[in-house]
Amino acid sequence: MADNSRKKERAVVFTQERLTDGIFSMWLETGAAKEAVPGQFISMYTNDTSKLLPRPISICEIDKKNSRLRVVYRVTGEGTGTAQFSQMKAGDGISIIAPLGNGFPYEKAKGKKAFLIGGGIGVPPVLELAKQMKCEKKQIIVGYRDAHTFLREEFEQNGEVYISTEDGSVGTKGNVMDAVAENSLKADIIFACGPAPMLRAIKKYAEETKTECYISLEERMACGIGACLGCVCQSKEKDAHSNVHNKRICKDGPVFLSTEVEI
Repeated sequence: MADNSRKKERAVVFTQERLTDGIFSMWLETGAAKEAVPGQFISMYTNDTSKLLPRPISICEIDKKNSRLRVVYRVTGEGTGTAQFSQMKAGDGISIIAPLGNGFPYEKAKGKKAFLIGGGIGVPPVLELAKQMKCEKKQIIVGYRDAHTFLREEFEQNGEVYISTEDGSVGTKGNVMDAVAENSLKADIIFACGPAPMLRAIKKYAEETKTECYISLEERMACGIGACLGCVCQSKEKDAHSNVHNKRICKDGPVFLSTEVEI
């Protein structure tokens, strides 16, 4: 759970590599790895003092033994914070706040058939979830734009993998729900992370099939700790903090029971 008392700390880049066009993987050495769980994120600060706000990046993998966290991120444009992250090398220092947010309640999948669904840059956080989840059957459904299916080999080591691509170059042509339909997949519980249109379709599917479903929302954030109300979503119940039908994605999420929020 996100904690407003968390302080900025200095992590160290252990490794950095380019996975495919615009997608980078960075391992960070940080004590925050001891507390992290699948589905949480970290706020990363650039070393450019003109950029005051951190960038929220989902945790891809957790190595508690060696106190390391892995983030896999997309560079969003020249001169952006993510572009600056991509230039960092092993040994470089970086300021972070971590871990933040609520993770996936993966213990609920014990003894069940589960969908683990990721789309776009919502693919990376599904990897640690797949590694830690103990269930009867893990069905990993991941959606990409094209044949650049980053993290595919890691997923194949942790469950049955089904791929969708927008251009049809790998797996099912279309989106993740097209892959579910084409392969006649069934589940008792769903965990998903990705862009709003994908999550909207998954939420609708879960309601129609009466399937328990947890979704991780993506949103631009400012403070990352719930103080600024800059990343709210509409909720079924009133938020105790603001007394309106809103949830703070960074503090109350990013993972929600799908019936709790409107997207």
